Order: sequence, then structure tokens, then C-alpha cells
Amino acid sequence: MLLIPSIDLRGGRCVRLHQGNFDAETHYEVSPAELLERYASCGAHWLHIVDLDGARDGRLAHRDTILALASRKLLKLQVGGGVRSQAIVEDLLQNGVARIVVGSAAIEQPAEVREWLRRFGPERICLALDVRVDADDTPRVQTRGWVRASPVSLWDAVADYATHGLKHVLCTDVARDGALAGPNLALYGEAGRRFPGIAWQASGGVRDVADLASLAGLGLSAAVSGRALLEHRLTQAELQPFFPAA
Repeated sequence: MLLIPSIDLRGGRCVRLHQGNFDAETHYEVSPAELLERYASCGAHWLHIVDLDGARDGRLAHRDTILALASRKLLKLQVGGGVRSQAIVEDLLQNGVARIVVGSAAIEQPAEVREWLRRFGPERICLALDVRVDADDTPRVQTRGWVRASPVSLWDAVADYATHGLKHVLCTDVARDGALAGPNLALYGEAGRRFPGIAWQASGGVRDVADLASLAGLGLSAAVSGRALLEHRLTQAELQPFFPAA
């Protein structure tokens, strides 16, 4: 299992939200470029970037910053937040981004997103299906920067796209995101059992190396972590098994 460091951008700054709440923001006094270099020096292969303003407002807000990071060619970038049109997908891919992460559009514009999978290929499109688990233990997909609930379940969304070549899914349990409460192992275990052919990326709640080991034990493709890495909660030695040599 790969560990993919995450950078969340809002207002040009590196931040973390607590459980997806835009009013519960922590700002970190470090630039995106500094984090790119830090994670590259640790041995990471990928960097996950979320344009939070774009996710909420529906338009990419940090294009210049993202393309500047991509131009460094230190890490492969997967980028999401505000990706709602084919023009944005093409722009990012043509300018050095390795994989596009599609969130709200996957639920609101399914025909278009299925076309992106066909046109650009399953390695270059990842669905970001962010969920809140309801009273019946069904994970329901959230959209628009997690402020809008949809009736669509995670399982129905993945089943639909799986018939169109979907390979990569990033799933965040919003209630765990930025909370350092531990990942939702039951959710990811069920995801792997239902859809073993999907390369699942788990996000939300990672606290320490024990959480990473638990996720790896579920057979996941990757774990995405923001706050734990920003706050140096894992040592370099603990990180190494999750940054395997190329």
C-alpha cells in the first residue's frame, strides 16, 4: 500500500478542515512548494492536492499553484476540487498533472464523467466519493465540498462506473477527515469485499503507523494523509514501508 501525502488549498494557503467544515479550518505556515519538497525528500511517489475553494464553488481556483508544482516534476500529482468540465481535465493533464480526481461531477454529471474515463483512460481519472455514513450504516456520497448530501450510496456509484472501466476510487469518510480519530476500517473493508477490482484509496482519520498498517492489511491500494504528516506524527522510519522504491 502506498502512502500519498495530501495538500488542501484554500485562499492560497495550506489548510486542513475538521470533518469537512469550512468554518473549522487549521492553517499551516508552510507553502505548497515546501511541502512538495518535504514529501519528495521523504520518498513519496505521489502527492494528492485538493482545491477546496474549487470543490465548494465549482471552478478551479488554484490552477497556477497546481501547475507550478507539477512543473517541478518531483512527484506525480493527482488533483481534485472544482473539476467540472472536460476542458479543465485536458488543461491539467496537458500541463503535467498525472491523474485527475473527480468528485461532485461524478454524481451530478455521470454521462460526462463516463466519457472522460473513455477518452483519457482509467489510470488518469480517479473518482473521489466522499461519504457520510447514515443511520442505516449506508455510506451516502457528499458533493460540493461536502456541503451537499446526495441520496446516492457509495456502492451504487461504484457499481455504475465499474461497468465503464473505473479503476481508481478515493473514498473519504467525512466524519473522520482531519479529526485524527482513526480510519473507518469497516467501511474500507466492505469496499474491498464488494469491489476487489477497484484500486481503493482510503482517506480520513489516519493518526499513526498502526492505522497505516491496518489499512494495508485490508489490501487497499493507497492511503491519503494530510494532517498526520503535516504535524509530523509519523517518523521517517515509519514512513518508509509505505514509500516503496520505484
